[in-house]
Amino acid sequence: MPTERNAIQDVGLPLVFQAQSQGAPMAAPRRKLAEALRLCATSLAGFQKEAYVTSDRTGLTWRLVSDEGANLNGHDAAPPPLGFFAAGLAASYMEEILALADQRGVKIGSLRVTLDNFFTMSGSMLKGTMVGGAQSVDLMVEIACDIEDKALVQLLSDSVGAAPQNGLVTGAHKSLFTLSQNGQEIAPTRVAPLNEAAIPMANAEWTPAPTGTDTTLLERVGMSPPSQTNPPPQDNGAAYSTTAPSARPLHVAAVAELRPDGMKEILQQLHFPHGSEWRFLSAENTQRAPDANTLMAAGIGFCFMTQLGILAKSQKLDLPEYAIIQDMHLSLGGASGGTSKPGAAMPAETHLALKSSEAQAKAAEMLDLAEQACFLHALCKTPLKTKLRFQKTG
Repeated sequence: MPTERNAIQDVGLPLVFQAQSQGAPMAAPRRKLAEALRLCATSLAGFQKEAYVTSDRTGLTWRLVSDEGANLNGHDAAPPPLGFFAAGLAASYMEEILALADQRGVKIGSLRVTLDNFFTMSGSMLKGTMVGGAQSVDLMVEIACDIEDKALVQLLSDSVGAAPQNGLVTGAHKSLFTLSQNGQEIAPTRVAPLNEAAIPMANAEWTPAPTGTDTTLLERVGMSPPSQTNPPPQDNGAAYSTTAPSARPLHVAAVAELRPDGMKEILQQLHFPHGSEWRFLSAENTQRAPDANTLMAAGIGFCFMTQLGILAKSQKLDLPEYAIIQDMHLSLGGASGGTSKPGAAMPAETHLALKSSEAQAKAAEMLDLAEQACFLHALCKTPLKTKLRFQKTG
């Protein structure tokens, strides 16, 4: 049972909304590729986090929240971090399939994209030995179209390669960090340092922006259905505690379909450990719903922060507050952006700010261990593949 208050519920706001600042708007970082995104995220109660993501390309800021489920004694009030990432990656691949099909004159009758993300965790956070890992992505495309199999394989393969987020999956991008504690900057010890000054945390107040719609952009559906790809581990509960020393798999899925209004409806499922199913809405170049890159950026930031929370709880460290500013740089889509080039990304740049009475050496160790345990920083720095399958329908 959760022991901390349910801050997400207490606030009473939608889980996702387009935000407007009551003061100076949050600036996106200096662009290094075609799009720069800045995430400002703060810890709430327990493992709950709140983030604001701004894109320099769209000029929009989205507010999103994340929580954990029963496996970490969370309230399950919002999706877990890996759910945001899976939803964003599925939306990114789907966008390129649709755009490239349009460019090549391929008529699509129906389209469903099912993405399976697999991660590993080993060691113990209590002992400071926990290591998060990432495995190759499985992508199943169910499509009704009017071309032969050979041409379809080429279309889907080119679409996957064109997705900006595929640059994160296939590249080796070691994340970069700054660290500050109680307002004082500290040199990182083991993680790769970002050769820039730490950015102070923003204090702007945000409210929902008027959008002219009351569409629910994110909601819980129920418990996830059983996995169709792997049998569950023998112990699907205690095996995922923060102190268990053995290797444990994690399996997150996202099933995306195109709605008649052009938005993508994504069912995010947590199979191992078994958790809730969440319905996301996503759209590109519009104020109607957050785009794929916004969801992805939120997932990476939330995942890193969860590891900090687990570490503090496991080792009983003084860490009442922590926050990050995370900058991401991505190319345009090869198809959707009209570049005809593979998707590309640069390393995540994270400024971590801790409020803590622990020694500075312990603060630096917190950063090291959280990065070491983070599944999505592991994905970014590990060259992986996207395993593609397809099935014609209709």
